[in-house]
Amino acid sequence: MTSTETTSTRSKKPLVAIALAVLLLGGVAGWYFLIRDDSPAAFDIDTAAGGATSAPEDTSGSGEPDDTVEGTWTIDPDAGADAGGTSAGFRVNEELASIGSTTTAVGRTEGVEGSLAIEGAEVTAVDITVDMASLETDDSRRDGRMRSALATDEFPTATFGLTEPIDLGSVPAGGETISVPATGDLTIKGVTNSVSMSIEARLVDGTLVVVGSTPVVFDDYGVEKPSAAIVVSIEDQGTVEFQLFFAKDPAS
Repeated sequence: MTSTETTSTRSKKPLVAIALAVLLLGGVAGWYFLIRDDSPAAFDIDTAAGGATSAPEDTSGSGEPDDTVEGTWTIDPDAGADAGGTSAGFRVNEELASIGSTTTAVGRTEGVEGSLAIEGAEVTAVDITVDMASLETDDSRRDGRMRSALATDEFPTATFGLTEPIDLGSVPAGGETISVPATGDLTIKGVTNSVSMSIEARLVDGTLVVVGSTPVVFDDYGVEKPSAAIVVSIEDQGTVEFQLFFAKDPAS
């Protein structure tokens, strides 16, 4: 080998090493991107209540927020900003291609409207409407297929309506967390089923904070599991979840 060839070979070695390092780092980055599971955590009453920052209207005439629960309550879109505000959606487990890693897909929307009514120690009415067309997941690559599976063009909303009064046992005091089941009709994609939701609620400085969830089986609502190239499988069921911030109607 000539001195020129030796010099050329030596000069290529650093380039080869750099190329290998780039490929290795790229592979590690790609692997991390595929298997990382940084989806939002499930809604939590303590986190939600800690973010109940809206200033409720004084309806008592005392200069203090109204801390009584009896009356009609309407979702306040300005409340709970520090906890992400009123939001509803779903979570479902999926298995990614090639690596067999299970991650959680989460879809949420802030497009939620509704109200509830409390008489004495009973919740007598709950009516919630969710704008399904505005659902977004934690990975935009699945959004189109998700909306297609839910047929949001034809069925842009999902609803929940209470069908049995909720017995609170006693009138809750401010700051007290109430855990109760709520039985009602859940409608998704035009299909209605009776469900029992697990509900937690807390009155915080005049804002009524409610979080809850219920399992759903996709076939029960005529929802076909969406598919994607990077996904091997999606579970047949998921969880509908929500956190809601209510303000008391001044006239109630």
